[in-house]
This record gives sequence, C-alpha cells and structure tokens, in this order.
Amino acid sequence: MARGLERCEATPIKHIGIDEKSFGRGQDYITVLTDLDGSRVLDVAPERTPSAAESVLKTLTVEQLQKVCTVAADTLPPYAQAVATQTPNAQLVHDKFDGFHVAKHLGEAVDQVRRAENKALQAADDDRLEGTRQLWLFNKANLSPEQRRFNAIKKHGLKTARAWGITELFRWFWRNVYATSANRFFKRWYAWAMRCRLRPVVKVARMLKRHLPNLLTYFPYRITNATMEGFNGVIQALTYAARGFRSFGNYRTRILFFCGKLDLRPQLPCQ
Repeated sequence: MARGLERCEATPIKHIGIDEKSFGRGQDYITVLTDLDGSRVLDVAPERTPSAAESVLKTLTVEQLQKVCTVAADTLPPYAQAVATQTPNAQLVHDKFDGFHVAKHLGEAVDQVRRAENKALQAADDDRLEGTRQLWLFNKANLSPEQRRFNAIKKHGLKTARAWGITELFRWFWRNVYATSANRFFKRWYAWAMRCRLRPVVKVARMLKRHLPNLLTYFPYRITNATMEGFNGVIQALTYAARGFRSFGNYRTRILFFCGKLDLRPQLPCQ
C-alpha cells in the first residue's frame, strides 16, 4: 500500500466526496475522501472533525485542491469548514444521497410528534397510534396488512399524519430539474412547514433553510456521493472478514489496499 501511494500522480481531480463511516463500537467514526470520477478512495482519517477533513484534503497537492470544482458532503458543519478553507474554488454540494441524512432528520421529527401525540391520546384511552412507529418511517408500499390501518389513521386528522405529509412532500424537492424551480418548491414547502406549528417539524425546516444554498448546488452539477455509498458496503465487508480492527492504521491500510486503485505491483529486476 505504501508503494502504491508513492506512485500516485498529482493528476487534476474535479469532483471529490467527503463522507463519514462508523469505526469500532459506539460513536467512533472515520472520514473518507473519494475521487467521484475515478471511483476510488483517496485517503482515510480518524474521527469526523474539521481537522480530520482537512487532513484528508491535504493529501492532495495545492494545485489539485485549486482545481477541485465541487465537493459532495453531508450537512455536518466540520466538513463545510474544511471545504471552505482547503478548496477555495470548489462548490459544496449536499446531494440527493445526502437526502438520507435529510430524511433521517425528517423521520425523527415525525416520530417526536407521534410520541407526544400518542402520550396525550393514551391519557384519554385512545390507542390509535400505539405500535405505529414503523408505519410512519418505512416505505408504505412494502406493508400489506398494515397498509389499510395506515390509510385509516391518516384520515383521522392527527398531528402525526400532518407531520408525515409535510415530510413526505419534501421528497419531490430532488425531482426538480433546475435550481430555480427547486428554490420555488422549497419556499412553498417551508411556508407550509412553518405554519404547521409542530415544533419538531419547524426545527428541521429551519435547519434545511440554513443549508439551502448547498442543497441547491446539486442541481447544476448533479454530482452525488453514490461512489462513497458503494464503498461503504465494501468497507463493511472488509470489517466483517477481519472480525474488526484493533487499530485505525490497519483499518486504513485495508481500505486503501482494496478501494484505492493503487499500483501495487512490485518492481521486478530487469531480465
């Protein structure tokens, strides 16, 4: 792996991605830098802090960093700080694969509304929302017997149903073609979310508004972190095959060996 890294050429890289990956137990994470066009992992650093993001970006030369056009990253503030300081000419893009993180926040908002409303309903001997957590979080098309129950609950005019409708509508944001139409859609959606007076939904809507400029940059560039999402499965398989790693160094070596597309061939003596 060290031999392969020494042979890496400082070729221009236009589109890169930064993402997190769980490492070890608990809340331990690593930061992974990928070349989106080349479908390869460039480097890995422990933790998901600004210094971790800066360390992986600094593995590129100054000329490479200046020629980076876009950086696909999620909504974590540490990554935005590192991108702004290390890649001065790049646009930060929260792509539709970051929609997973957005959907997670929206789903958590719906669940918070459901729990509060379920508690109030149970105090009045009403158990309509009891055991319905999964119905609001997962794809309803995959629920056969529960589909009828879910449709019936939606018609009761509950706060949970209203929160679910608002969050489901946001899926259409990514189906816009241009940033201008996406911006118009978001303004209408944001106005509805703010009028609902459901505190968890309002909180997420305000968070999305803060990140709106970087959400809109997805539409002109259309880059995604799908490459990193694919590597996540490979990295998970490597972790499983090794039954875990005791040190980050071994973890990094294994990732770059299999995902770095390095020239690993030994130098043989001339015949």
